[in-house]
Amino acid sequence: MSRIKHRLLAATALLLAMFTVTPSAMADMRGIDVSGWQSPTVTCTADYDFAVVKATQGTGFTNGYMTSQANCVQRRGKSLGFYHYAGGGNATAEADYFVNTVRPYIGRAVLVLDWEGYQNAAWGDSNWVRVFVNRVHARTGVWPLVYTSAAYLWQIPTDVRNRCGLWVAQYANNNATGYQTQPWNYGKYGEAMRQYTSNGRINGYAGPLDLNYFRGTHAQWNKYANPGNTTVTPTPAPTPQPQPAPQPSRPSTGGGYSVVVRSGDTISGIAARTGLWPVSAWSVPSGDINRIWPGQTVTYQGGGTPSTSAGTGTRIHVVKRGETLSGIFGTSGWQRIAQLNGLRNPNLIYPGQQLRY
Repeated sequence: MSRIKHRLLAATALLLAMFTVTPSAMADMRGIDVSGWQSPTVTCTADYDFAVVKATQGTGFTNGYMTSQANCVQRRGKSLGFYHYAGGGNATAEADYFVNTVRPYIGRAVLVLDWEGYQNAAWGDSNWVRVFVNRVHARTGVWPLVYTSAAYLWQIPTDVRNRCGLWVAQYANNNATGYQTQPWNYGKYGEAMRQYTSNGRINGYAGPLDLNYFRGTHAQWNKYANPGNTTVTPTPAPTPQPQPAPQPSRPSTGGGYSVVVRSGDTISGIAARTGLWPVSAWSVPSGDINRIWPGQTVTYQGGGTPSTSAGTGTRIHVVKRGETLSGIFGTSGWQRIAQLNGLRNPNLIYPGQQLRY
């Protein structure tokens, strides 16, 4: 009888264990995604299983902290990924720019396309996503994950979803939170990854972070990074055909200065190239300085004089009362200025402060 009792007790214990298992997210990988917003050492100290580092945006921006952030991930033996933020220019050119930038890590890091509406001139164009991921795969043999909000999953074509893992962002709220055992709607979209807050607070870092779960193991992560488990050497990008020289800045009929937009240009980039600040003094056809396209003519209506030496870091802007960093240098240019001037808090500038650009 005692042996039977022992067996019954063992079976009961097993059933109890089955019904008290911690939710599935606990078996999955916890992670963060970072960019130049965070410090270059955030990935050296924060608590995570994986980190996805911003690499590029459009065809002209590279995260200045990318290498230091990525190297910390690797030194700690954690899983690494890189993302490209879509600028909405030429999709093939953006894919090439991304691949060329992360070339040393290909085969060892998951690749990601970040598909959002902000500063994305191709927003709503599903074929842009298709062209980008196909180009990355053609050059690397790797299908990148595609990040987007749950509200905009309809923009990701079916053939892309069949080949690429989804990284879905959806927040129940944006209250400060740590790693959750079961985020809201976790797994609802068949996603490979889930981002559930941009106000995460975890050990090893004092500021807010995006928190995520990868719904799998380290080995499954590596399958996304290197499906064939082989040494991956990206194919070289084809040599571009010679293009006509871009038209120089020229006086406009309105008394300002006009510039023909080049591929990959942003208003802050044009301002840096010409030395004509602030970005708010530029007039663009769309009326929104974050939405410009190659071939358009944009016009500076301020009182500055063009300079060929702008953008070298030797020019100075003196902050005026009421100015903000993004107001002076643009939403796509302030980050470079903050890094160039060593600003620990880019939201804190003051009248009379001298900023190099």
